[in-house]
Parts: sequence; structure tokens; C-alpha cells
Amino acid sequence: MDYDPRAVEGKWREQWAEEGLYEATPDDREEATFITVAYPYPSGGMHIGHARTYTVPDVYARYRRQQGDNVLFPLGWHVTGTPIIGAVERLKKGEEKQLSVLRDTYNVPEETLQDLETPMGFARYFIEEHYKKNMKALGLSIDWRREFTTNDERYSKFITWQYETLRERGLLEKGLHPVKFCTNEQNPVTTHDLLEGETAEFQEYTLVKFRSGDIVLPMATLRPETVHGVTNAYVQPDGAYRRTLVDGEEWIVSVEAVEKLRLQERDVEVTEELTGEDLIGTFVTNPVTDEDVLILPADFVDTDNATGVVMSVPAHSPDDWVALEEAKADTARMESFGIDPADVKAIEPRAILTVEGYGEFPAKDAVEEHGITSSDDPALEEATKDVYNREFHAGKLSDMYGEYAGEIVEHVRDDLKAHYQSQGAFDAMYEFSEEVICRCGGVVEVAKQDTWFLRYNDEDWKQKTKEAIADLDAIPENTREQYLHTVDWLNEWPCIRNYGLGTRLPWDTDFVIEPLSDSTIYMAYYTIAHRIQDVPPEELTREFFDTLLLDEGDDEKALDLREEWDYWYPVDYRCSGNDLISNHLTFYLFHHAELFEQPKQPQGITIMGMGLLEGDKMSSSKGHVVLPAEAIEAYGADTVRLFLLNSAEPWQDYDWRAEQVESTRNQLDRFWMRAQEIIADDAGEKELKHVDRWLLAKLQDTVETTTEALDRFETRTASQAAFYSFEEQLRWYRRRADLERPGAKWTLRKVLETRLRLLAPIVPFLTNELHEQLTGTSVEKSAWPAVEAEFVRTETEVREQLVSRLTDDIQDIVNVTDSNPETIRIYTAADWKYTVFDEVVETGTNIGQVMGKVMQHESLREKGNQVNDLVQTLVDVVRGRDDDVLAAMSELDEFEVYEDAARFFGAEFDADIELYREGEDAYDPADKARHAEPFRPAIHLE
Repeated sequence: MDYDPRAVEGKWREQWAEEGLYEATPDDREEATFITVAYPYPSGGMHIGHARTYTVPDVYARYRRQQGDNVLFPLGWHVTGTPIIGAVERLKKGEEKQLSVLRDTYNVPEETLQDLETPMGFARYFIEEHYKKNMKALGLSIDWRREFTTNDERYSKFITWQYETLRERGLLEKGLHPVKFCTNEQNPVTTHDLLEGETAEFQEYTLVKFRSGDIVLPMATLRPETVHGVTNAYVQPDGAYRRTLVDGEEWIVSVEAVEKLRLQERDVEVTEELTGEDLIGTFVTNPVTDEDVLILPADFVDTDNATGVVMSVPAHSPDDWVALEEAKADTARMESFGIDPADVKAIEPRAILTVEGYGEFPAKDAVEEHGITSSDDPALEEATKDVYNREFHAGKLSDMYGEYAGEIVEHVRDDLKAHYQSQGAFDAMYEFSEEVICRCGGVVEVAKQDTWFLRYNDEDWKQKTKEAIADLDAIPENTREQYLHTVDWLNEWPCIRNYGLGTRLPWDTDFVIEPLSDSTIYMAYYTIAHRIQDVPPEELTREFFDTLLLDEGDDEKALDLREEWDYWYPVDYRCSGNDLISNHLTFYLFHHAELFEQPKQPQGITIMGMGLLEGDKMSSSKGHVVLPAEAIEAYGADTVRLFLLNSAEPWQDYDWRAEQVESTRNQLDRFWMRAQEIIADDAGEKELKHVDRWLLAKLQDTVETTTEALDRFETRTASQAAFYSFEEQLRWYRRRADLERPGAKWTLRKVLETRLRLLAPIVPFLTNELHEQLTGTSVEKSAWPAVEAEFVRTETEVREQLVSRLTDDIQDIVNVTDSNPETIRIYTAADWKYTVFDEVVETGTNIGQVMGKVMQHESLREKGNQVNDLVQTLVDVVRGRDDDVLAAMSELDEFEVYEDAARFFGAEFDADIELYREGEDAYDPADKARHAEPFRPAIHLE
């Protein structure tokens, strides 16, 4: 019977649905496992990257069920915020790019497009027609009774309770705060709303207030300590600038800066339009040194960055060093702007600090070290970073800094900045570390708004969160430091926006709680989502949720639901993207740490990497995606699952490549056909020979490896062990064993049944079907396999490893000599060589100590250098091997191992096999026997 994924998968999907197999209900089982994954945001369709995200936790859920746990794996839908609204608006406007994504990428029928012209109509289409259909097709074992959307009325009551509680505890405040602001939508946005710049950070620039008379030309810098080193300034000759009243003071800034300053709560009034050329050649005064510096033209100045006026510190900035050298050399250009080239050549770098490893001018040294010759050299960015980092952490300020002289920059930068700011020499503005674009296509700028924000800077709250992180099973472990780092740098977090889907701020309903802020403890809602529907929304009061979640109150309906909450909580594992450590996942830890006692804190978090498609980043807008439905249609759901789970560990990035997916399908075909042969054959008898016991021993290794891997979410390790690596063991077994023996039939059947149980979390459709054919029951009703002690035989594995190695050695000689031997002579080592081996095992791998013991044997002393050479060889053999392996090696008779396998060697190489022990009248026409070593026999082909 051929492997037909459609038939197999259709059968089991229908059966699971009919049985309600994954509808989790509290019972008397001791172990309850609650696993969650980031709920999808249905502003578009599901692609193959999402398939991997949701399949990883499914593997763990299935694995724990086979371990006997009662498992809850629920899923809801995140619709809070503006991306869906933006998508709808673009659709209604008939934007061709949006229509192309819907029609061509996600195959939305033309007649259905009008159904998507409301936010929830749009969301519901992709929930039902993409996510749920694909998830069911993939076999995800989700309890669908508990699904909800984040604008459901009852869920909003739950969010309202959370924010009223946090406000009551003093962890919500109102005040001016920098926010990400979409200039198109005129609305604050968060990471989930962004098309580009998701990792951008707020940067507070110091504005050094250079002056020309009463006019300020503010120059932005992230290094305010370098103000003593400014030698000149730059503007963009073709740039648009404006004379502007800023809070009553006259400034000249770029036209882009005018809008940025307005957004940052400055009182701004434009009084005159200027160009960069109007400013070139003028002098401005450094507010700290009172020295005049010349403004030069520079095409590298970006008027959209900060103020559009740039100060130059050539001694300490490789960029500025190169730019000044180029300006000095380009006399014709300087003259074209009315600048005397002599004035430019007179500009000299000024050192303002010393740092070990650099000379007087660190920028000059870095430029020469990197071989930089022009301002467009890509190495300039790296050189600049190197100088900045070294000067920040180790640079000592020079005498010109007075009370700060001799101090390390890192230690005094903030104090120095505050000092000059108090004197009126410095101001400040915010800018992003990179360009930020909203999903609506609008440019995102930093704005200061009077907003409600979460006080993640509260030290007590930070400490509670760090304690939660200390108890967390962070997978992989190196992410623990990332959580702690995020906790350290997190400050106030604006938690509202002006409009969008979601829950209204309960005490100020003009605002909506933003997406990241309403998704911090929603996992708790899953526990009662299907039952809370029976409670009228008006009864979902503070007392209800206090009773349910804090055990503070006596609301009867809440007390009834609390039993289910207590049964499932805390979350055992949460799966989410690596990029969410810096926001959602750390917020998740913050809010749990504050609202719930230690027993309800998150137990573990597994993070996941990103996906590529044929080597390139997936992009819905460019149509560079694979839809799960199409992949499942082409290859089958189990193929899709196996490829995604085996391509990399969950936290590593992976690459979907059609050729490799096709290969995975072919491997499952072969697995199916081999299984059919075993199922169709008789069961055999448990009459085991050495090679059967060897395969069963390898099976126990595989059970152990797969179990340990799935305990740690290592899906690649698990699939490699249970599927790919064991196929190698089976290939060897088929070469070695008489497959018609009853013992071999019994062994293959035993192996198949165990492997089906091991592979069930990874390829559930195929394994359920084959297990039912083999045993009469589905694999999900069979326990996870345990290591069977009767088959754990180190000696058996060592014996077979020797046979395998000798086979390879003979084959290597055959290949090298291009021969077809009629006779193969095998020589095992002389007894004295095994004595040396035993001494190495007993003494250890210190060659001197081993030689001391060996030379106590009079018979060995006579052999001199032979013994010395052998000791060094055997030390390498022993090093790194387990004690039980070494004990087995010491106890076995190597000659007997090869004697038992002689018939196999003869059949493998179609040759006569002669076996000899070195030194026992061995027939040795080529003088090979003397080269024999323990566990590495000498070989002669004839």
C-alpha cells in the first residue's frame, strides 16, 4: 500500500475532531501541563514561518500527553491596535499593493474582498480561512473551545481588571513621555504596528547650542563629552533649513527637525526659510569653549537626522577625520562656496582625552589601522564604533575638563551633560537609532505625549521580575541574560494609544490599551475562556476577578471557575519569538511577578528563531512566502512538520528549501514502505541473537536521546535521533542480520512500534496510522516509551562497533588498492598488547604514570620502544570513553568477536576470511601481524 498523505491525514483529523481528543478538562491526574504560544495577529494570512512557530509547542504538547500528563494547549487571536484597521483602509482605498497581497499572495477571492472591509470582517476571514484551517491541517492539538479575540467584551473586562489593579498599586502613571508616533495616522504606535525599524531604540541626543550672535545652531551628538574637541561644523548645501523660534529662542535647524521638535512638545514657530548654502562659510561659537568654528559643506549630512547641523570632532571620530581631510584637499569646492581654502587647512584636530592603545589622535590611528582612504569606505562605520566604544569605557578626559579631568568618560558623561545643560549650553531631543516605518506606510517619529505609562523603572517591580527570571527554565539558557538585560534598561512604557481595536482605558475611555500592554497575562484567561461565556459581562467586576485570580473575595461564580484556574496555572512553557524578549516576553514576566504569587509564576519560556525562504527573508508584501495549505497539498502535513522541526532547533533560524522538503517527503515514503513490509510479515519470536540485541540496545539509546531532547524542546535533535540516525542503524542491521529469522522479525516489529511512539509528536498522522495497523490502537493511546533495562548492553554495542569499524577499514583498503581480494587475513593483537591496554584503563591517560606501571612487567620492559609507542596510541583510544565502555572492552575477547562475524565479512567482500592471533604461529606472508593493536586488527588482502 502506497503512502497517501491526504487519505491518512484526512482520516485522523476527522477522528480527532469527533473524539474531542484535545479538549482538556481538569481530572485527577497529578501532572497537568499548560503550554502557550504567542497568539497570531490576523492582519494577513498564515505563511510557513507561522507553521513552524505553532508546530513547536504542539510537539511538546503531544509529547507530554504520551508521558501521561493532562495537557492544555489553547489559542486565541490578537486583534488589538491599528494594523488591521490600516489594512482595511488600504483595501477600501483600492491600493494596488494591498490588493496584490490579498489576491496574489493570500488567494482571497475577488468576490470576498468586500467582506474584508470592516476590521473584524478582515480579522475573521484570516482567522477562519487561513489560520484555523492551516492549523487543523497541520494537526495542531489545540483546545479550540477556549479561543477568543482581544476585543471580546468579556476579555476586555479581564484587561480592565488588570489595569485598575496596577493603577491602584501605583504602577501606572501619567506624564510626558517619548513615544513612537505615526505621522500618517497621527497616533502612537508600538512594535507590532511597524513595517520597518522594529528594533529601533529611542536615542536622546544632546544638542550643543552653538551660536551666531543671538541665533542658536543646535548640533546633535551622542557624545557630549567631546564638545571641547569641536573644530568645525557641517551642513547639507542643498538642504532646506528654517530660522525658527523654539520655546522663544531663535534656532536654525533643518525643515525636518522643525516637525520633530513640534512632536516633542516644543513651541515652534518658523520665521524664515533658508538653504544650507546660506549657512556655509559662516562662523559659530562653541558655547563651552567660546571658540569660533567654521561651517563647511558636506553631502553626507542627513537633514532628516536630528537637527541637520553637525559638529565635527576629527581627533576622536574617524568619520570626521576623513571628512576634514577630504575638505582640505577639495580646494575648488571650498572656493565655490566662498571659503578660503587656507581657513580650512588651518583647522587642526584637538585631542580631548587619552585612551590606552591609541596615540594623540585615536581617529587617525583607527583610520590607518582599517586602511580607510575615503568617506564612502564601508570600514569607516566599524572604525568609528571601535573608537567610540574604547573611548567610552576607557577614555580619560584631559585637563581642559577641570573637575572632570582624569575621569573615565563612562563614569562622568551624565554628570558632565547635566552640568552644561544647567548652564544653558546644552539642550536635548529624541531620535531613533534607525528609520521606523508604520505598517500603514507612514514615517514614525519620536513624539512626547502626555500619556499613561507602566512604571517598569520601579525598582521593587524590577526586583520581583528578576526573582521570577531566576526561577525560570529559560530555553536556551543563554536567553536568561537577555531577560535580565531588558529588565535593567526598561524604563516607563507608554501603554495607551489614541485609537484602534482593543480595550478602552477604564478611567479615560478616549484611549485604548496598546497591543503589547494588553497581552501580558492573557494566558490566565485561557484557563476559563470557555466557561466565562456563561457569566454575563456586567457581572465581571473587580470582585469577580479578584476572587478568581487573587483569591481575594467570595464571588460564587468566580470561586467555581477558580478550581480550573488553580488546576492549570502556572504556564509550564511559553513559546515565542526571540525578537520579543525585549518587549512582550519581559512584560509577561513583569506582570506575572506583580500580580501573582510565586507558585503562579511562569515556569519556562522557549524562544524561536526566524525563517528564510530559499535563502531570503520571507515577505508577504513581496509575495515571497509559502502558504501552509499549498505546502501540505504538495507534500503532506507530516512532511511539512518533519522538515520544519528537523531543519534547526526552534531557537535557530531555518531555511525552507523546496528541494530539501521534497527529499523529506521521499524519506517518509521509504519509512512507510518499510513499515508496511514489517506489518504484513508475521510477528516472529523473541529468539534474539547478538545483532538483534545490538539493534535493541541502539533503540534504548535513541529512546533516551529523544526523551531528553523533547524535555528541552530540541526538536531537531529528537527527529535526528528517532528518524534519521536510527535509519543508519537499521541499514547496518539489514546488512548484518538474517531477516528471515523469527528473532529478526520480532526485533524489527519491536523497533517499529517504539519508533512510532517516539515520532508521534513530530509526525502524528503517519505514526497513528501505522501504529493502528501494527497494534490495533492509535499511537496517542500508547505511552511514551521508556528505556528497557534488559536491552541496555554496553558489551553488545562495543562488539558490534568493532565489527563495523573493521568492515570500514577493510573497505578503505579495498578502495585505496582498487583490489578484489579472494582472501582477507585478520590479525588480532598479541596478549601483551592487551596487558598494556588494561594498564592504561586502570592508571589513566597520564603517559608517564602509565609507563611507570607498564615497566613493572619484566616481559614488557624487554620490548622497549614498542611499548612506549603503544602506550601513546592506547592513551588516545581510552581518552574520553565512559568507564562502562572501557570495562566492556577489557572483558571481551576480540578474536572471538571477529570469529563470530567471519561469515558476514566473507559475504560482504565475497572473500575467504582467515583469522589469526598475533604471535600464535599466524600465517603472515606480508608481515602484517606485528602492526595489530588492541581493537585495531592488522589486515592483509590477497
